[in-house]
Amino acid sequence: MSRTAIKVSVIGSGFVGSTVAYTLMMKGVASEIVLVDATPEKAAGEAMDIEHGSPFAAESVVRAGGYEETKNSDIVIITAGTNQKPGETRIDLIVRNAAIMRDVAGQVAEQSPNAVVMIISNPVDVMTYIFREITGFPKNRVIGSGTNLDSARLRYLLSQKFGVDSHNIHAQIWGEHGDSEFPVWSLVRIAGMSINEASDQFGGVMADSDYDAIADAVRGAAYEIINRKGATYYGIGMSAARICEAILRDEKSVMPVSVLLNGQYGIDDVYLSLPAMLGEHGVEKILTPGISDDELGKLHNSAAVLKEARAQI
Repeated sequence: MSRTAIKVSVIGSGFVGSTVAYTLMMKGVASEIVLVDATPEKAAGEAMDIEHGSPFAAESVVRAGGYEETKNSDIVIITAGTNQKPGETRIDLIVRNAAIMRDVAGQVAEQSPNAVVMIISNPVDVMTYIFREITGFPKNRVIGSGTNLDSARLRYLLSQKFGVDSHNIHAQIWGEHGDSEFPVWSLVRIAGMSINEASDQFGGVMADSDYDAIADAVRGAAYEIINRKGATYYGIGMSAARICEAILRDEKSVMPVSVLLNGQYGIDDVYLSLPAMLGEHGVEKILTPGISDDELGKLHNSAAVLKEARAQI
């Protein structure tokens, strides 16, 4: 990735894929962006629409093509899959999207065997596991977008509660990107203070009930958006572009993304979100800060939920 030309391919040109491509161009992350879709005309139309705005953004080439056009990509982002429907959980998607992922994985492995691959397709933790099982890619080069967006939602809600810029809030959601995810309250820092200390400093803004209310609001955010407009795509587009940026610029930034656990917190052989340092090789390191016994129990529960979901296929 040290070369000047950076190629990112996006598999799936629906709401999420096209928004990811648009955001990548606006941020100037890649010099070449390739869109692939099961309906080639859809990919071509999205690429044209984005490319026509290139005079207003960082210089990059956005084009559509088949899998052969993705050859030797630096990063491949997979958004392909069927949409989550109103009232449907991410786990409900598993059987339908697993079949799609099997086909996509083989194509990506053939064209870009050295790429870092980011999975967005839901249920993302299971789809990421499937991709790696099929391709045998090194675990550091296969990641899921995980709870990076969920964590941003948590930071936003806390910023509204405290009246503090979200950039001064460090807070993460761990575990499944789904119903068993949870905020790691013991690690939240607001202007350098623990959440309890910050609450006292700001006049006791956090009542006991607020913790559950905020956690529920984060967990249900996607469902609320889907019920209102049918799909979520702006937030995940920005989240995915930020992850790409950290990898392509070798930032060593730490983000909660879906990674393959190998004994961390006593959990093995499952993809779920923990804080990971991201750089040019993908996942450079998985961090395991001390957490409460209650949070550890929730993490183990999330792992069990994901393993059970994976067993369905």
